[in-house]
Amino acid sequence: MKALRLHAAGDVRVHDEDEPTAAEGRTLVRITAVGICGSDLHWFEDGNIGDAGLTRPLVPGHETAGVAVDGPYAGQVVAVDPAIPCGHCEMCEEGHRNLCPTVQFSGHSTLDGSMQQLISWPTHLLHPLPEGFTAADGAVLEPLGVALHAWDLAHVPVGATVAVVGCGPIGLLLVQLALASGAARVIAVEPLAHRRDMATQYGAEVVLTPDEAREASTWERLTGLGAHVVFEVAGNDDAVTTSCLACRPGGRVMLVGIPSDDHIGFTAGPARRKGIDLRLVRRMKEMYPRTIELVRSGKIDVRSMVTQTVGLDEAASAFADASARKGLKVVIDPSK
Repeated sequence: MKALRLHAAGDVRVHDEDEPTAAEGRTLVRITAVGICGSDLHWFEDGNIGDAGLTRPLVPGHETAGVAVDGPYAGQVVAVDPAIPCGHCEMCEEGHRNLCPTVQFSGHSTLDGSMQQLISWPTHLLHPLPEGFTAADGAVLEPLGVALHAWDLAHVPVGATVAVVGCGPIGLLLVQLALASGAARVIAVEPLAHRRDMATQYGAEVVLTPDEAREASTWERLTGLGAHVVFEVAGNDDAVTTSCLACRPGGRVMLVGIPSDDHIGFTAGPARRKGIDLRLVRRMKEMYPRTIELVRSGKIDVRSMVTQTVGLDEAASAFADASARKGLKVVIDPSK
């Protein structure tokens, strides 16, 4: 079978490898859609993410769907939950599987990901998709799950003003999710024109450039005191500072973005004087049943997020396009 491996920053190569086998409790899945995530881009651009670095050529990919080859879901299109927690530590037993200290994660550190034609995966972490879902729809359920987990942690009041700083795929999913969940209005901030256009299409009432969003008078004019909750989804210091500027006194800033240099900094004075609650978001919990229902019911549109689909042989150019922030969600189909 074919597998894509990241050898070093910017260096991805397709290899011929042996097909995996499915041990008891596992299912073989033929992969037909893998989204390139912002965290995959950290691996591609930097050769690391946070304090985790490459120790060997790694198969990337964790936004995944495909067709089950065997097992109870044989022949069905399934979404693949990329996190394998231990299931018995204190965090797992308390329902915080995303905080399991020994969690294995697809395409991270020692566990090869899904940018290959076949994977063997724990059967209980597969989610069959309803009729009408495509594999690409299933792949986007993972970033939707991250957005939904961030939303849960934020405790957004019904009728609130929500700001989203950074309108990549997760940010755009948060725009949709906010409006589907009872926010009165959404204000988005994004440097790229095509993503600002998509934020408007998904229902953002106002869409600002970063320069506009850096002015306190902009937020005073638009919101008075500021947004009740701000989702920072860009992963850089300017975005965090803007998020604190946009937030009302006593409000909450959710840090969803992952910084390239493993460092977060912001202007402390305004945030301190406002008494802002800063919360960091770590992946997601048990989100697949809810994300599937949000898409099935039509409340969230994931299909329009996918703007490019290529095979493994074009993966290097696809990573370069995603790194340049062209389009929205780039999907790799290893079956091509």
